[in-house]
Amino acid sequence: MTLSLGSDHAGFPLKEAIKAHLTDLGYTVLDRGAFSLDSVDYPDHGHAVANDVEQGSSSLGIVVCGSGNGINMAVNKHEGIRGALCWLPELAALARQHNDANVLALPGRFISESVGLACVDAFLGAQFEGGRHATRVAKINGGDRF
Repeated sequence: MTLSLGSDHAGFPLKEAIKAHLTDLGYTVLDRGAFSLDSVDYPDHGHAVANDVEQGSSSLGIVVCGSGNGINMAVNKHEGIRGALCWLPELAALARQHNDANVLALPGRFISESVGLACVDAFLGAQFEGGRHATRVAKINGGDRF
Protein backbone atom coordinates (compact mmCIF):
# COMPACT_ATOMS: atom_id res chain seq x y z
CA MET A 1 0.00 0.00 0.00
CA THR A 2 1.22 3.49 -0.84
CA LEU A 3 0.61 6.31 1.62
CA SER A 4 1.16 10.03 1.12
CA LEU A 5 2.55 12.16 3.97
CA GLY A 6 2.74 15.91 4.35
CA SER A 7 3.39 18.47 7.06
CA ASP A 8 4.46 21.99 7.77
CA HIS A 9 7.53 22.81 9.88
CA ALA A 10 5.59 22.31 13.15
CA GLY A 11 4.55 18.84 12.05
CA PHE A 12 7.91 17.90 10.56
CA PRO A 13 9.28 15.91 13.55
CA LEU A 14 6.13 13.79 13.86
CA LYS A 15 5.92 13.32 10.08
CA GLU A 16 9.48 12.01 10.07
CA ALA A 17 8.68 9.55 12.88
CA ILE A 18 5.57 8.40 11.00
CA LYS A 19 7.57 7.98 7.79
CA ALA A 20 10.16 5.78 9.56
CA HIS A 21 7.40 3.77 11.26
CA LEU A 22 5.51 3.17 8.01
CA THR A 23 8.68 2.26 6.12
CA ASP A 24 9.55 -0.27 8.84
CA LEU A 25 6.07 -1.77 8.40
CA GLY A 26 6.65 -2.17 4.65
CA TYR A 27 4.50 0.66 3.30
CA THR A 28 5.57 2.73 0.33
CA VAL A 29 5.66 6.36 1.42
CA LEU A 30 5.31 9.45 -0.75
CA ASP A 31 6.83 12.30 1.29
CA ARG A 32 5.34 15.62 0.16
CA GLY A 33 7.29 17.74 2.64
CA ALA A 34 8.12 19.69 4.68
CA PHE A 35 11.71 18.58 4.61
CA SER A 36 13.07 20.59 7.56
CA LEU A 37 12.08 22.76 10.49
CA ASP A 38 12.26 25.86 8.25
CA SER A 39 8.96 27.73 8.10
CA VAL A 40 6.65 26.66 5.26
CA ASP A 41 2.95 27.04 4.45
CA TYR A 42 0.89 23.97 5.42
CA PRO A 43 -1.58 24.29 2.49
CA ASP A 44 1.20 23.56 -0.01
CA HIS A 45 1.93 20.19 1.57
CA GLY A 46 -1.68 19.37 2.43
CA HIS A 47 -2.80 19.97 -1.16
CA ALA A 48 0.00 17.71 -2.43
CA VAL A 49 -1.19 14.86 -0.20
CA ALA A 50 -4.84 15.42 -1.15
CA ASN A 51 -3.87 15.36 -4.83
CA ASP A 52 -2.13 12.01 -4.35
CA VAL A 53 -5.24 10.50 -2.75
CA GLU A 54 -7.60 12.12 -5.27
CA GLN A 55 -5.60 10.88 -8.24
CA GLY A 56 -5.03 7.40 -6.81
CA SER A 57 -1.26 7.74 -6.42
CA SER A 58 -1.75 6.81 -2.78
CA SER A 59 -4.43 4.84 -0.98
CA LEU A 60 -4.57 7.15 2.04
CA GLY A 61 -2.93 10.32 3.31
CA ILE A 62 -1.54 11.52 6.62
CA VAL A 63 -0.95 15.21 7.31
CA VAL A 64 0.48 17.05 10.31
CA CYS A 65 0.67 20.69 11.31
CA GLY A 66 0.90 22.42 14.67
CA SER A 67 -2.78 22.15 15.60
CA GLY A 68 -3.84 19.85 12.77
CA ASN A 69 -6.64 22.25 11.93
CA GLY A 70 -5.13 24.27 9.10
CA ILE A 71 -3.76 21.36 7.11
CA ASN A 72 -7.01 19.46 7.63
CA MET A 73 -8.97 22.41 6.25
CA ALA A 74 -6.69 22.44 3.20
CA VAL A 75 -7.12 18.74 2.39
CA ASN A 76 -10.88 18.95 2.84
CA LYS A 77 -11.12 21.50 0.02
CA HIS A 78 -10.51 18.61 -2.41
CA GLU A 79 -13.42 16.69 -3.86
CA GLY A 80 -13.65 13.18 -2.48
CA ILE A 81 -11.29 13.87 0.41
CA ARG A 82 -12.57 13.20 3.88
CA GLY A 83 -9.88 14.43 6.25
CA ALA A 84 -10.29 13.74 9.96
CA LEU A 85 -8.47 15.61 12.72
CA CYS A 86 -7.63 13.05 15.41
CA TRP A 87 -5.65 13.12 18.64
CA LEU A 88 -6.60 9.72 20.06
CA PRO A 89 -6.32 6.28 18.42
CA GLU A 90 -10.01 5.67 19.06
CA LEU A 91 -10.93 8.76 17.04
CA ALA A 92 -8.66 7.68 14.19
CA ALA A 93 -10.28 4.23 14.05
CA LEU A 94 -13.79 5.71 14.14
CA ALA A 95 -12.90 8.17 11.38
CA ARG A 96 -12.23 5.20 9.09
CA GLN A 97 -15.04 2.98 10.39
CA HIS A 98 -17.85 5.53 10.37
CA ASN A 99 -16.71 8.32 8.02
CA ASP A 100 -14.56 6.45 5.50
CA ALA A 101 -11.87 9.07 6.14
CA ASN A 102 -9.07 8.88 3.62
CA VAL A 103 -6.75 11.46 5.18
CA LEU A 104 -5.68 11.49 8.82
CA ALA A 105 -4.74 14.92 10.24
CA LEU A 106 -2.67 15.09 13.41
CA PRO A 107 -1.84 18.01 15.75
CA GLY A 108 1.95 17.81 15.94
CA ARG A 109 2.31 20.29 18.79
CA PHE A 110 -0.34 18.69 21.00
CA ILE A 111 0.31 14.94 20.94
CA SER A 112 3.36 12.83 21.70
CA GLU A 113 5.12 10.78 19.08
CA SER A 114 3.81 7.57 20.63
CA VAL A 115 0.21 8.82 20.52
CA GLY A 116 0.71 9.98 16.92
CA LEU A 117 2.00 6.55 15.89
CA ALA A 118 -0.87 4.86 17.72
CA CYS A 119 -3.31 7.08 15.80
CA VAL A 120 -1.65 6.10 12.52
CA ASP A 121 -1.83 2.39 13.39
CA ALA A 122 -5.49 2.67 14.41
CA PHE A 123 -6.34 4.59 11.22
CA LEU A 124 -4.60 2.06 8.98
CA GLY A 125 -5.98 -0.93 10.87
CA ALA A 126 -9.62 0.11 10.62
CA GLN A 127 -12.03 -0.48 7.74
CA PHE A 128 -15.13 1.39 6.66
CA GLU A 129 -18.20 -0.36 8.09
CA GLY A 130 -20.64 0.78 5.40
CA GLY A 131 -24.30 0.21 6.25
CA ARG A 132 -25.97 3.23 7.81
CA HIS A 133 -22.63 5.06 7.61
CA ALA A 134 -22.60 4.83 3.80
CA THR A 135 -25.67 7.06 3.58
CA ARG A 136 -23.99 9.64 5.79
CA VAL A 137 -20.77 9.55 3.80
CA ALA A 138 -22.76 10.07 0.60
CA LYS A 139 -24.26 13.18 2.19
CA ILE A 140 -20.79 14.40 3.21
CA ASN A 141 -19.76 13.97 -0.42
CA GLY A 142 -22.65 16.20 -1.52
CA GLY A 143 -24.87 13.41 -2.82
CA ASP A 144 -27.86 14.95 -1.06
CA ARG A 145 -27.33 18.64 -1.80
CA PHE A 146 -28.04 20.57 1.38
